[in-house]
Amino acid sequence: MKKIQYVIMMFLAGFWLSSCTGPVSETTKTEDAPVIGKPDLVLNGDRMTPEALWAFGRVSGHEVSPDGKTILYGVSYYSIEQNKGNRELYVVDVDGGTGTRITNSAKSEFNELWRPDGKKIGFLSSESGSVQLWEMNPDGSDRTMITDIEGGITGFKYAPDQSKILYTKEIPIPNKFERLYEGLPKASGKLMDDLMYRHWDHWVENYSHVFYADYDGNKISNEKDIMEGEPYDSPLSPFGGMEQINWSPDSKTIAYTSKKLTGKAATLSTNSDIYLYNLENGETTNISEGMMGFDVAPVFSPDGTYIAWESMERDGYESDKNRLMVMNLITGMKTYVTKNLDQNAGNLCWVDDSQSILFTSDWHSRTHIYQYFIEDGNILQITEGMYDYKSVAQAGDRLVAIRNSIAEPAEIYAVELGNGDVKQLTYTNQELVDQLTMGKVEERWMKTFDGEDMLTLIIYPPHFDPAKKYPALLYCKGGPQGPLSQNFHYRWNYELMAANDYIIVAPNRRGVSGFGQAWQEQISGDYHGKSMQDYLTAIDEMAKEPYIDENRLGAVGASAGGYAVYYLAGIHEGRFKAFIAHDGIFNEEAQYLETEEMWFENWDKGGPFWEKDNKVAQEAYAHSPHKLVQNWDTPILIIHGGLDYRVVFTQGMTAFNAAVLRDVPAEFLFFPDENHWVLQPQNAILWQRTFFNWLDRWLK
Repeated sequence: MKKIQYVIMMFLAGFWLSSCTGPVSETTKTEDAPVIGKPDLVLNGDRMTPEALWAFGRVSGHEVSPDGKTILYGVSYYSIEQNKGNRELYVVDVDGGTGTRITNSAKSEFNELWRPDGKKIGFLSSESGSVQLWEMNPDGSDRTMITDIEGGITGFKYAPDQSKILYTKEIPIPNKFERLYEGLPKASGKLMDDLMYRHWDHWVENYSHVFYADYDGNKISNEKDIMEGEPYDSPLSPFGGMEQINWSPDSKTIAYTSKKLTGKAATLSTNSDIYLYNLENGETTNISEGMMGFDVAPVFSPDGTYIAWESMERDGYESDKNRLMVMNLITGMKTYVTKNLDQNAGNLCWVDDSQSILFTSDWHSRTHIYQYFIEDGNILQITEGMYDYKSVAQAGDRLVAIRNSIAEPAEIYAVELGNGDVKQLTYTNQELVDQLTMGKVEERWMKTFDGEDMLTLIIYPPHFDPAKKYPALLYCKGGPQGPLSQNFHYRWNYELMAANDYIIVAPNRRGVSGFGQAWQEQISGDYHGKSMQDYLTAIDEMAKEPYIDENRLGAVGASAGGYAVYYLAGIHEGRFKAFIAHDGIFNEEAQYLETEEMWFENWDKGGPFWEKDNKVAQEAYAHSPHKLVQNWDTPILIIHGGLDYRVVFTQGMTAFNAAVLRDVPAEFLFFPDENHWVLQPQNAILWQRTFFNWLDRWLK
């Protein structure tokens, strides 16, 4: 999949949120396809259904106008019938009120930004056939195409003084074997001689480069590639966005993120760096040189004195602590400002006075907004409650943030800087939420087998009756690192599972972030040990409850959670009556040579399986789930995507084949056009229907 398509798809999926940074015009309408709007609601009484889940509008972005009075954002709606989504732009006053839709197009608008003078809104759209930069008035009128760049662009940002625009564009990688293809225009073969030839869900055939151009308010000119001739990406593929590239306040410098490695070296290393490109002399400086981990997302302070970024210390470890680094651009001094905070920092945003930085951080299954003060080094938690704050921006004396919870889809909120008071600003899904009864979410601490304290989330069915007996599902988190928090997911949705009369048990087992770096690191090299015992602790503890039927327990999970399901299938000793594994790792030795990000395998498995003297690696591979298949005796549903290049579909196929050969009841749901996720509406509905059909068959 090409990156332009990927960018659009991820925006529609609602995965990308921006960080710091009227009437509908007739000119926005197009005739090539019907505009997708709010879909009809399909409910089962007052309970969530798969169709209802796909009826939610997915809110993303919160760009504050230069005068601090208006928020620009997007909402994606999906049509199951058309099997696609559409994202439209809205504005709402920072004091709240009814959001006003300002676009009405069959082509999605994304990467929306206020022009620095506040008189125009810039955005990307493929209305012209390729993705280009457009502008319109703040009420949606006078829609005008600004760029006409061959092949389109993937992102953009205005210079603060509005004299220039930077943008990102795909550059084809020269085919070193081109002579072999002469006279063979229909040849489909891909010839390669190095690694990193495909990544996540696409074959690597392009680089993403950063360009800038002069801008006169109507068009751009004098385009320049600041990475000309370099075989590297910026932003980083496949998940990096425009948060990885920023202007300095004086519009004279572009800071960008890049991992300047190729081939085998790129597959083995996570070492990305922060580069400063000087527009006046054309020189590039690496300001994180010698910092060997993952350095991304540079943000200049408003006064230009500092630059902050997210930084990991160790090369090859993609789940290292995400540190907040600050560099004084005058003295060159770098400071690791969250050294005494055993938490991750992300979504950086400077406060207007350049004396503090806002960021988000997950802790104990919640993600909140924090503020670091340069003068005394103090860190203050601003928000609280059972929520995930996904991003943050400043609007005068208040903050603007996107927030969701397990029971609430994302909306935009205002947060008072002084006291943390919160006010909801958008109500995109209120009509739908009002018709649904959500299950209660409970936090329960448990003692693990080795005496540690573990937080487990319990989600109960709507109208829960403690006098009844319910089946329960153990949710096995993917990752294997990262947070298990208050996310409102559009596939693994806890409330949807609970609406089908299952009690959901979601433990923060070893490897989950938000409980200190030591807890998170205990899973590396030990997928099969402490984390598996943590899963069993959680389900065994809950099975003691009188309202849970210990004879109707299931386990479900994806990716590393799929690994967990495969492994539990070999060791559970009759606890579970049904399993579901999505995109899971089944054969660790095969996975090592099938995947593309070798740094991940080397860190989490300890190295390749052929290093016979490597005790950590040998221990990990000795406990590959496929070596326990002789113990499988419980029905299992296996799901996999054909475009998943992180965990290739043969992992799911071989697990299914093994189950059938063992005479274990099994089904295999294969999506040839999906990657590590399921993003198309009809495929997602099929996923949900198959999911619950399988569970209901064996647990009810």
